[in-house]
Amino acid sequence: MVQEETVETIKEVIEEDIWGSIKKFLDLGIHIGKDDTAIDLTIGHLLLVIIAFAVTSFVLKWIKVWLTRKMENEDKLKFNSIFKFTRYFIYIVVILITLNIAGIQVTAILVASAGLFIGLGLALQELFQDIIAGIMIMVDKSIHVGDIIESEGRVGRVFEIKLRTTRALTRDDKVVIIPNHKFLSETIFNYTQNHKTTRETVHVGVAYGSDTELVRNLLLDCASKQSGILKSPKPFVLFEDFADSALLFGIYFFVSDAFVDPRIKSELRFKIDTAFRENNVTIPFPQRDVHFYANDSGIPIQMMTSNPNKSSLADD
Repeated sequence: MVQEETVETIKEVIEEDIWGSIKKFLDLGIHIGKDDTAIDLTIGHLLLVIIAFAVTSFVLKWIKVWLTRKMENEDKLKFNSIFKFTRYFIYIVVILITLNIAGIQVTAILVASAGLFIGLGLALQELFQDIIAGIMIMVDKSIHVGDIIESEGRVGRVFEIKLRTTRALTRDDKVVIIPNHKFLSETIFNYTQNHKTTRETVHVGVAYGSDTELVRNLLLDCASKQSGILKSPKPFVLFEDFADSALLFGIYFFVSDAFVDPRIKSELRFKIDTAFRENNVTIPFPQRDVHFYANDSGIPIQMMTSNPNKSSLADD
């Protein structure tokens, strides 16, 4: 009986020594301040944060898999970008809650770091604007990969949408990187927001006295022969104005790829020029009257007149 009690006592002493040693090891760390403003960072707190971090990572990974299991590839990429930003925020919240539960005065840490947070916030203000704008772009789907956009006079095809920037390939094969906040603060033209088809125009002027019906038929014939121009909706011609030196026409047509429409317009202009030459339709140059004065009296002594057909120098 006495032997059993001795064995039990020895076991209790050994267990107390082991747990005491473990507790002393876990209590090792940094101790700053006193009373309410004290901040204790120990090995035990660090292990607790690591465990909480690991559990949070596992839960977030499971949630991500569950939410994206039925998404399309494009939507999945957008969700992953947003999820990355959200994950960092969740990690910070979990760490603060874990430290608070462990007895660490989180408020003291936040107060001590307030100046640093303010400085970082001011320095990274535009970065946060880009991230928030990127989230809004992905959520409201105002821009998709493959869309043709115009920003600051540059036309490009979007090939990548990230959390901070959007990348597009311009018509001269250059990559333009657009900060996402520009999509909120500036006017951006999206040529393919509603559909892939866009309407384009080529303007041309002909001399006064030209056969306007012939001009319309020639323009429509050129458009019908041009590759890249859709047959439906059909191209149409508008007699736009009586200008100072010419009758102005516009040939309107539809294309399925606005990214390459400058080439289509160029080829169409070649065809129009050839058709006009073959049918004696004149594309005029501007007419100007220039007066020459002999002295301050204001009496003109010469006048030079230019028109599409001739140049003359007349004496008054």
